[in-house]
Amino acid sequence: MSKIEKHKAYWRQNIKYLSILLFVWFAVSFGCGILLKDFLNRYSLGGFKLGFWFAQQGSIYVFVVLIFLYMYLMNRLDKKYGYIDN
Repeated sequence: MSKIEKHKAYWRQNIKYLSILLFVWFAVSFGCGILLKDFLNRYSLGGFKLGFWFAQQGSIYVFVVLIFLYMYLMNRLDKKYGYIDN
């Protein structure tokens, strides 16, 4: 595999990871916080309606988890394509 092909494959995989993770974040923040709010408000978490909780807190927590997941995935991808040692 040439250096240019390797670079393109790396970025193709990176964009794939980003697309999936951003879709998950969108689904949680917009879907659970806005679209599914009425359904989720039937349940409560910590004394708050679940739809409200997702709109205020849940999407932030999911975003932080996705940051760490992206870090893990990118470290694996960097090792696979030889951009970092180990």
